[in-house]
Amino acid sequence: MKAKQSDYLRSVKPKLNQLLALLQPRYEYVSVLATDVNGRAFSVSQRQTAIRDYQFGERGFVVRVYIDGGYSEYSFNDIDDVPALAAEIADTLALQKAALDGAGIVKLPTPLVKEHPDRGEFATEVPDTMYDIDAGQVIAKLKEVSDRGVAKDGIIECQATYTVSFVNKMFLSADKDLLQAYAYGTGAMVMLAAKDGETRYNYCPLSGWFGPEMIDRFGEAIDRTYDDLMVLFGAPNIIPGEYDVICPPEASGLIAHEAFGHGVEMDMFVKDRAIAKDHMGEKVASDITVMYDGPQGQQQTASYFFDDEGTMGGKTMIIDHGTLAKGMCDALSAARLGVEPTGNGRRETFERKAYTRMSNTYFQPCGDSLDAMIKSIKHGYIIDGAQSGMEDPKHWGIQCVYSRAKEIVDGRLTGRVFTPVFMTGYVPDMLKSISMIGPDIDLSGNGYCGKGYKEWVVVSTGGPYMKAKARLG
Repeated sequence: MKAKQSDYLRSVKPKLNQLLALLQPRYEYVSVLATDVNGRAFSVSQRQTAIRDYQFGERGFVVRVYIDGGYSEYSFNDIDDVPALAAEIADTLALQKAALDGAGIVKLPTPLVKEHPDRGEFATEVPDTMYDIDAGQVIAKLKEVSDRGVAKDGIIECQATYTVSFVNKMFLSADKDLLQAYAYGTGAMVMLAAKDGETRYNYCPLSGWFGPEMIDRFGEAIDRTYDDLMVLFGAPNIIPGEYDVICPPEASGLIAHEAFGHGVEMDMFVKDRAIAKDHMGEKVASDITVMYDGPQGQQQTASYFFDDEGTMGGKTMIIDHGTLAKGMCDALSAARLGVEPTGNGRRETFERKAYTRMSNTYFQPCGDSLDAMIKSIKHGYIIDGAQSGMEDPKHWGIQCVYSRAKEIVDGRLTGRVFTPVFMTGYVPDMLKSISMIGPDIDLSGNGYCGKGYKEWVVVSTGGPYMKAKARLG
């Protein structure tokens, strides 16, 4: 079935059009983004069972106008008296301009964006189980997962969660009349174990355009999650050095996100905070390396039809067979840089600013088998269990943290596991060392990405298995 369009957004559309009609004579450009986001979260552990509203739910509006050589915005969630609202918006923006002028604050000059005319209603294909949820059945399924987990030797807690999210957005301006609906599910199983005074945990994420049937996949993953957890007990630290490594999809996705994800968010180009600005068109990776970002590139949690500035989403090739080809960009940064926006203007909520943000970021598959990668390594590791990462876009430094590394010696897995694993290095060196890439792609969309330390949005990352050289410690 198609994801359901918001009745609320349809009901307020006439008032939003009235608001635009009142504001348009005052400004060279006026637009309004309307949001209606909700969902439900289910969680079961041995200590607690909970059903909650989706924590990032929102319902509101933001108006953007072009005034005095730049853009200003006004967010609100009450649209009862439209003429009074239009007057309040105009008065507030005038006061804001006067305050900035009085303080001597110079706004960043921004050309007037020439919007591409777009009209249409869009919705993803989702299972009807997303809308017809039996809460009792979902809780029973999650409890079964939790009970099966704690039944295993050494497990002291097993939490299982499922969240369904419904996203509805409308964008209106003189040239645009857009409505979209999409929905996705996320789930997680977290096992906590204790042994000899030591505690460890392991995490199994699931995400995509799925209903509660997703929970059944946890049952298939319990043994694997448990085995990967128990080998961490007594596992030594890895000896620091440079090694051949094999990155499974989750691990390669973290590299994609941190290496040339943040580094090519082009609002950082405007502020001269990303070295990639000076290296477009240059070789930064091996010839077999192709990397994309885009809401329409894959079907995952960060897939949408148009962004929060009304730009239609697409698929941006960031690395083209080793060459840094293109960055991703919001509409205002694109205007300042003289380039086309890529549909990556995203807001945490209607009350927050739009920034250039990643969506689905991933490496393209190739044709090398995992078995061939393992056999090609004299001494190295399969690194897995992505935990966190960060990047320095000004100097191309990167750090990724993983829970475990499985040792390979003379083309065979030895059974030895090391933990934790810190991968560091210079981004072009790491990407130029990519020598083998697998044929199958997998993305994970459980995470949220911040802009610096805030402004969280849903993202997904992934790729195929990938062999490279990396500095581990």
